Amino acid sequence: MRSPDETTKIRTLRPRLGKFHPSVVKNQREKEVLGSRVEPIRQNITPPGPINAFPSSTPTFAATPPFPHRSPESRAPPMASSASVSPAAAASFFSGTHHRGLLPCFLRRLPRTGSRPRSCSRLHLAACHADTLLSSPGAQSSPAPSPCPSASSASGFSDWLLTHGLPPGKVAILERPVPCSRGGKDRPLHYVAAGQDLEAGDVAFEVPMSLVVTLERVLGDESIAELLTTNKLSELACLALYLMYEKKQGKDSLWYPYIKELDRQRGRGQLAVESPLLWTESELDYLNGSPMRDEVVVRDEGIRREYNELDTLWFMAGSLFKQYPFDVPTEAFPFEIFKQAFVAVQSCVVHLQKVSLARRFALVPLGPPLLTYKSNCKAMLTAVEDSVRLVVDRPYKAGEPIIVWCGPQPNSRLLLNYGFVDEDNPYDRIAIEASLNTKDPQYQEKRMVAQRNGKLAIQKFQVCVGKEKETISEMLPYLRLGYISDPDEMQCILSSEGDTCPVSPCSERAVLDQLVVYLKSRLAGYPTTLDEDEAMLADGNLEPKKEVATRLVRLEKRMVHGCLQAANEFISGLPDHTVSPCPALYAPELK
Repeated sequence: MRSPDETTKIRTLRPRLGKFHPSVVKNQREKEVLGSRVEPIRQNITPPGPINAFPSSTPTFAATPPFPHRSPESRAPPMASSASVSPAAAASFFSGTHHRGLLPCFLRRLPRTGSRPRSCSRLHLAACHADTLLSSPGAQSSPAPSPCPSASSASGFSDWLLTHGLPPGKVAILERPVPCSRGGKDRPLHYVAAGQDLEAGDVAFEVPMSLVVTLERVLGDESIAELLTTNKLSELACLALYLMYEKKQGKDSLWYPYIKELDRQRGRGQLAVESPLLWTESELDYLNGSPMRDEVVVRDEGIRREYNELDTLWFMAGSLFKQYPFDVPTEAFPFEIFKQAFVAVQSCVVHLQKVSLARRFALVPLGPPLLTYKSNCKAMLTAVEDSVRLVVDRPYKAGEPIIVWCGPQPNSRLLLNYGFVDEDNPYDRIAIEASLNTKDPQYQEKRMVAQRNGKLAIQKFQVCVGKEKETISEMLPYLRLGYISDPDEMQCILSSEGDTCPVSPCSERAVLDQLVVYLKSRLAGYPTTLDEDEAMLADGNLEPKKEVATRLVRLEKRMVHGCLQAANEFISGLPDHTVSPCPALYAPELK
């Protein structure tokens, strides 16, 4: 059922769409099957209104690697590759058997008539890595596996790249075993490795723009791409929808070998785990106590909002979807299928720097998850004239995985987008939210003091790994405001400059005690202790998703313990430990 607003938008477009509007397309389908010549819709439709995008849940990457897809015939031997995408998110939608098909069984590809020839030159896209996104249950059945699927897959993908303009490079596509919980049924993962010894500063590979998918290429018009980006429509939703349509073409698509490779990888990164967006409820229980659990819910809601806007996007972007004039997105693809495709694109899209808006989000073959992400690496995919290039930042021996930078992202974001956790991530952090009590009679005065010092009435403090004591020091002046009740003291603070200094020993003890109680309660919210996490990881028998989740919560707990230690150190530094904490009717709230 369409909402009244959506129905109104569609009716306004009918005069331009004529008899080819989706509302009258059923009869037209019969004509096409009988061989009637139907010209594609060529519309330059004025958008009925701004389309809500999904900016809050759209990740930004410094560079994003290629997309893993799991097709048995999609591996490639030594060849050039370039991408700095993110591997794990796309992997997520390939994890279970229920994610195997991107397209539902009831979909059938309509036979092409003579009036609709399809030329390879029209397909400017590379697909993303996701079995869901790439397996088409109704469009075409998958070919029977060859006697040596790994070899044929690698050579097929490699040959396709070289045939379509990829210059010979210094990398190879190799295999790594999958630590799988499904009885070893998963095929090995592919990854991009050095094909020869490399030195820092060497160009590992260079992918021509003809093999790179951007909104400019997909939409066929830079001005439309600019319109989408400036109106904050989701680039990821647009790319995911295009790839789903391309998948329906099967072997007729120019990008068939690449799509198969993405299918094979199933969006899994170096830890062979998918994004929690595609985990089951029982698997999400591994994240109990972590803020990550709520982040998954928020991101899932954002993807659903994207899905609800697909039909509007379909009507706007005639240059993109003129090849599929009868396939209305929400009728062709259920939400779960779109979600799997969206997660795949999210995990492999590369955020190119110093390019136009229409080119900033790109799908690049040989990028993550074929590339390995590392937070302390500085190598990243860059756009250079008519290609995307990867220059390595360290020496490699032949056969070693090529590493790229995943951007300054915390581990929670790395897991959500790419399905992995980096133990050595210098950008890891957790948040502590503090808010002034709105019932406080002096709330407005305290809010003014907070704003003067660069803080908000509801302030998020970022606890960065290794800098827990600095964060506690930053929080103390803000929390002290809640323990001031004397109007004269408040006026004195208003007339002074700088942070709020300790008012009295008893109020300072009360502030620190509140922090200690909060930090202990946050640790108690996890179902396991830090020591128990260490023991489980040392055992080495955890299921891959549980192992990744345990690594994440262990790192979070370490930062909380660091804050707790810092608070106790401040308490031990108080001049008089016999002072009882002052009561505070309007203490700030911590969460």
